[in-house]
Order: sequence, then structure tokens, then C-alpha cells
Amino acid sequence: MANDWKSRLGTVYSTNPDFEYVTDRQPEEETLPPARQNLRVWRDTKHRAGKTATLVRGFVGTDADLQQLARLLKSKCGVGGSAKDGEIIIQGDHRDRVTEILCSLGYGCKKAGS
Repeated sequence: MANDWKSRLGTVYSTNPDFEYVTDRQPEEETLPPARQNLRVWRDTKHRAGKTATLVRGFVGTDADLQQLARLLKSKCGVGGSAKDGEIIIQGDHRDRVTEILCSLGYGCKKAGS
């Protein structure tokens, strides 16, 4: 790993030849194919100063694949947003457009909540 030095938990050097760094980090899940994904698209205004955002939840896979899907959705909707913790946030109410894009890509998705 390129950033393995960041997860050494404060150990800089060990003279023990059998020493192994131990971290609490879990390995990333393998990305499921789009047909096996079960995504939910929500509209949310909580903790956003009254501004509306579209949330996509339920993605199972690596963070890199989540970022790639978020980048695609943001560019197709022409807005900003972010992706973290298995959730994609798109600025504005774009539930219909996001659901349409995800279905055209073969993802299983549903509009949920308001």
C-alpha cells in the first residue's frame, strides 16, 4: 500500500524482525456488479442550511468505484456534490434524473423518501 506508513499507529521503528503493524482498518468490499446493487435515491434538507440535496445510498464496493459513480452523476446532472461513507450527495433535487441515469447504467435503484 502506498499510504501504509500512515496506519502504523505511532510505531516508527522496531528491532524485532517478526514485527507486524496491526491496524483496525477493515479491507474494502469488492464492488458488486450494477445488476446486483440495490441503490436508494433520497431527497434531503437536514443539516444543509435548508438547501436540498439528493442522496444515493446502498452502494456496495470500493471507495474508488463510489467516487467514479459520483463523478458520473455530478457531470450528467451538471451540479456539484461529494461521495463518502458509501453515500453519494448531489446538490439540488435531482431524484428523477439520478434514478434515470442509474437505471440506464443497469443499477437496481428506487426513489425513496422525500
